[in-house]
Amino acid sequence: MADLNQPAQQRVKGHADALTSGCTDKQAVGQVMGLAAQTIQADRSEEMELLDRARRNDALAFEHLYRKHAGNVYGLCLRMLCDTGTAEDCTQETFVQAWRNLDGFKGKSGFGTWLHRIAVNQVLMLRRRGQTQKRHLEAVGQDWAVDVTADPVTAQPASQLDLEKAVGSLPQGARDVFVLCAINGYSYEETSGFLGVAVGTCKAQLHRARRLLKERLNQ
Repeated sequence: MADLNQPAQQRVKGHADALTSGCTDKQAVGQVMGLAAQTIQADRSEEMELLDRARRNDALAFEHLYRKHAGNVYGLCLRMLCDTGTAEDCTQETFVQAWRNLDGFKGKSGFGTWLHRIAVNQVLMLRRRGQTQKRHLEAVGQDWAVDVTADPVTAQPASQLDLEKAVGSLPQGARDVFVLCAINGYSYEETSGFLGVAVGTCKAQLHRARRLLKERLNQ
């Protein structure tokens, strides 16, 4: 089994560098595309194997899944909540709920997408309870209890951190849609389902978020 703690794109790059040495550009592109497809399929197979084991109460298999996805889930929670402590709690609760409800994952979407849905539900529930606090991202880079090595927020150049702070300053609705659509790549329809709002609202909020970010980053 491949090293699950190494992101798929890193494995693709490492293998691609070796394969494409001395090739023409066209040959290199073809080889890399083929390798990327193989690596993605291998990752899916590995993940399904881990999920099958985790459903049989294999805690070690679930730990592998946690290490693979925790950073990305934490990044989503942090960007939506703008509070490091609450985002960490939200991440932990997301995986507690995932462990308890693994039989509810039917594979209609990716496991990461399913985790994101749980995480967004946790964020919305915390907000309804009034348990969130407004902080920006000055604390990025401190020592965190969750494994955040897979999340790019924790190792950004200064210009990228400026962007992260600008995202954190957006109004809540605009920020949520921007985080899900622009950062995590979900469609308007998927984002609508995550947040429980209309597709038209998502489109308007994304437009608003981009306009505000442009204004604030150009100040």
